[in-house]
Amino acid sequence: MDVNTASLKIEELLVYALNHGIIEDLDYIQCRNSLLDLFGISEPYSGVIEDIDLDDLHEILNPLLDYAYERRLIKENTITNRDLFDTKIMGLLMPRESEVIRKFNELKKYKGIKEATDYFYRLSKDSYYIRMDRIARNLYWRTDTDYGSLEITINLSKPEKDPKDIAAAKAMKQTNYPRCLLCVENVGFSGNLNHPARQNHRVIPVTVAGEQWYFQYSPYVYYNEHCILLYEKHVPMKISEKTFIRLLDFIDQFPHYFIGSNADLPIVGGSILSHEHFQGGRHVFPMEEAPIVKRYRNESYKDVEAGILKWPLSVIRLSSKNRDRLIEASSMIFKAWKDYSDPSVNILAYSIKDGKKMFHNTITPIARKNTDGKYEMDLVLRNNRTTDEYPYGIFHPHEELHHIKKENIGLIEVMGLAVLPGRLKSELDEIERILSGDIKFDKKKIADDDPLFKHIPWIDELISKYGINLKRDEAEKILKEEVGNIFLKVLLDAGVFKRDEEGMAAFDRFLNSIHFKKI
Repeated sequence: MDVNTASLKIEELLVYALNHGIIEDLDYIQCRNSLLDLFGISEPYSGVIEDIDLDDLHEILNPLLDYAYERRLIKENTITNRDLFDTKIMGLLMPRESEVIRKFNELKKYKGIKEATDYFYRLSKDSYYIRMDRIARNLYWRTDTDYGSLEITINLSKPEKDPKDIAAAKAMKQTNYPRCLLCVENVGFSGNLNHPARQNHRVIPVTVAGEQWYFQYSPYVYYNEHCILLYEKHVPMKISEKTFIRLLDFIDQFPHYFIGSNADLPIVGGSILSHEHFQGGRHVFPMEEAPIVKRYRNESYKDVEAGILKWPLSVIRLSSKNRDRLIEASSMIFKAWKDYSDPSVNILAYSIKDGKKMFHNTITPIARKNTDGKYEMDLVLRNNRTTDEYPYGIFHPHEELHHIKKENIGLIEVMGLAVLPGRLKSELDEIERILSGDIKFDKKKIADDDPLFKHIPWIDELISKYGINLKRDEAEKILKEEVGNIFLKVLLDAGVFKRDEEGMAAFDRFLNSIHFKKI
């Protein structure tokens, strides 16, 4: 690409930023000069910008990245290196942190919190912090089950690292800044091969429960307006009475969002347990729509409604217009559960390892305002015990399901949205070809390092059930249904009180032990 074309693309980028409110008219010349300097171009484009579609940021940035590689501004033409450079480009256009906060707070004051979050979410997408072109690649479908319509997504938005980047990253000097992907110090961070660039990242300070927190959006948005509330300090996640205060305090300030926390123990917790944070957003998950199948009452909390959900995991739903009483009831249940054991259903509150008490019980809490205007708190009971029979966890997806889902069942999965690994796309395509007879299935010829090896028992089961002469669209539909049913089994494995007669009786015993009586 010649210099003239590159300078044209810079002008198109500036027009894009102007049209999307990232910059204002008075910023135009300064931002142009910053971009010219970045690319080593001595003067701007002097021609006329044609009336073309300037909404696709990817189409504008891609030629600029090619130009940067040609001029050796990018050392290796890999996805990671290109991502580092295009984030640097967008960082030159971004309003300062203080400007974003000021506008957010002004919108919140004069037009309401929804207008403020709409602005901030739009900025996060328009600035390429959330790469919607990649998010759009994710596969998504729903599977109807006895527990409602479960959501399934195969995550294709995270690109695989190039071997060159992996080798270069290993050779880099390791640093401890920022300490993790959730630390507030990520704002404006230039990134490296081990840590994504964040020059286009902004956060909003929020006071929650008298503490300093920061509100941002997830760059991977697994659902609508997928947000993160992160603590100012890099401290481990911990569920406590303060958790419930924080959740409802956030809901008071952001009533159009739900918010929840991953469990705070390994196996049953999320992917980042090292930094205290919550996840929320504007999405109705299948669990929220699950009906209450048994209702309970505690005379000490008469203004708090309680019930068990018809859901694969063990969920107690509390609701009340009295915020303080709901916090008290939630805290009481959590404390009781933390010390509760019922060996008849494999629940032990703790075990002793090397002379230390290891606690196993915790919860995944989720808060929202329901359609009746009441505070609603879902307490999902979790236990992370392992045994020789279940080394990955008694209440974790069992090994026969690992070919589909092996990772921790965190907050998002708990609520009924499966986030499945990108590898499944190509693996399911191959299985679809087997079921449609396009390729012959000979399990004896599949090596143990073949991606299909782990699926062999499942493929046998599918062939026995459906045969090998399906039409391709029929095979695709069946596979989506079967993956959804496996996700249901994953959730059932994670339930501490099983959905059979013995499990529900044990659930009753726990609630009775804390004076919740069935009504």
